[in-house]
Amino acid sequence: MSANDATENLLEVRGLTKIFGTLKACDNIDLTIGKGEIHALLGENGAGKSTLVKMLFGSLEPHSGEIRWKGEPVRISNPHAARKLGIGMVFQHFSLFEALTAAENIALSLDDDTPISTIAAKAKALSYSYGLPLDPYSLVGDLSVGERQRIEIIRCLLQTPELIILDEPTSVLTPQEADKLFETLERLRAEGKSILYISHRLEEVKRMCDRATVLRHGKVVGHCDPRKETAASLARLMVGSEVQAVVRAPAPDTGRTEALLEIRKLNRAPATPFSIPLRDINLDVRAGEVIGIAGVAGNGQGEFFEAVSGEVLQKEPGTIRIRNKDAGRLPISGRRILGAAFVPEERLGHGAAPRTKLSENLLLSRHATDARSYLGAAGIIKTSAIAAAAQRIIQVMDVRKSAVDPEAASLSGGNLQKFIVGRELDRQPAVMVVNQPTWGVDAGAAARIRQALIELARNGSAVLVISQDLDELFEISDAIAVMHNGELSAPIPRAEATFEKIGLLMGGAEPGHIEHTPETA
Repeated sequence: MSANDATENLLEVRGLTKIFGTLKACDNIDLTIGKGEIHALLGENGAGKSTLVKMLFGSLEPHSGEIRWKGEPVRISNPHAARKLGIGMVFQHFSLFEALTAAENIALSLDDDTPISTIAAKAKALSYSYGLPLDPYSLVGDLSVGERQRIEIIRCLLQTPELIILDEPTSVLTPQEADKLFETLERLRAEGKSILYISHRLEEVKRMCDRATVLRHGKVVGHCDPRKETAASLARLMVGSEVQAVVRAPAPDTGRTEALLEIRKLNRAPATPFSIPLRDINLDVRAGEVIGIAGVAGNGQGEFFEAVSGEVLQKEPGTIRIRNKDAGRLPISGRRILGAAFVPEERLGHGAAPRTKLSENLLLSRHATDARSYLGAAGIIKTSAIAAAAQRIIQVMDVRKSAVDPEAASLSGGNLQKFIVGRELDRQPAVMVVNQPTWGVDAGAAARIRQALIELARNGSAVLVISQDLDELFEISDAIAVMHNGELSAPIPRAEATFEKIGLLMGGAEPGHIEHTPETA
């Protein structure tokens, strides 16, 4: 059953059920996790995975069913009780205070009065030993998503749990960081620790996991040994049907198409002591093409997105041009009016207001560009029009939800991502800039989003995708550039790009020192 051939179950779940209104998010779920086992929990977005693990961690209480820990029935009423038992969790959506340092955030989860200096020293030593280096005195608000993920992982490991629940742990890690994490997980398994592993990256499930439980619509639909499955067969178990492969139609001759997004000599001083300065960035994205930007987390991708989207304005209007119009001094709404659309890296709080309904979030993003459609005389909202648009997006993107028009925070991460991406695609923008388009999204939804971005480009738009998922960039991009230490390489045509070549650039190699050989894999 596991690397240690464990015969004793650490955790047993019997008939666990959770109901929200009329929706059974978890319906009579049975699950066992052995000591020293890495157990995968698989399913589409909205299948019930997050609800289940929140019950195991005490963030939600079940309506019925039983949880047994080391053979004894237990009631896990809150996360403190879970940690006391020996259950730790790294959430998909981070539970960090941005105004505090990494060490201060870690201290909040500990149950004793250990001095911050001691916590900082332990966290730094642990992070370096696991290959996830962390500055414990850095402010969380100044860190990239990948760096915040490191805090969550180290905070969990410092609590020395017997069962670690990992919800999409590699979704914001580079391949190199993910490999380091896998080494850590194998070491923990060898030490007899158990891991409940949620991921939509099926190849890593096959690589790491001893067993898998598959959920669909809140019910267990199967168990398997993922090492004996293919990624396609695992996806089929999750979805209940074949997942359509992404088809990348040939790109047009971009030498004859118009540059719809132009970036010229983009420089930006660091906004904080922890920010990355941008240095002389130049880039054209032409009608009909998808340009991908790769890079290790924290190398200026966030600062670059802020500059391109208008969250931060440029000194010179011509630094950013959208459809032949100077946009460097225009805010987000001004750039949207020119035909641009933007999907930020962080869903909750950045891409969507958490406690606001989906229809209201849609209105917030469109009040400047679609005022005639959604606002009447004296600014009165046309609720029926905005509701119809929201439902159209929900249907097209297959957004799973528990109410007709729920709050953004009530959706699973993947379903919220589908809505936010769909909200921008629905406008058929001339320029689309997306940061981490399929972070935490299941295989079927990821394929749908990637295909939609390709089709948007092939219909004449310019698409710029920032992603830490190299598989994704190679699947959808016509050319790939690399961001390193605030500098952007020249885009490498897809036919000339290799994982090795892009990886070397991500690590800081000089472009001139990398031989351009075609991809042979």
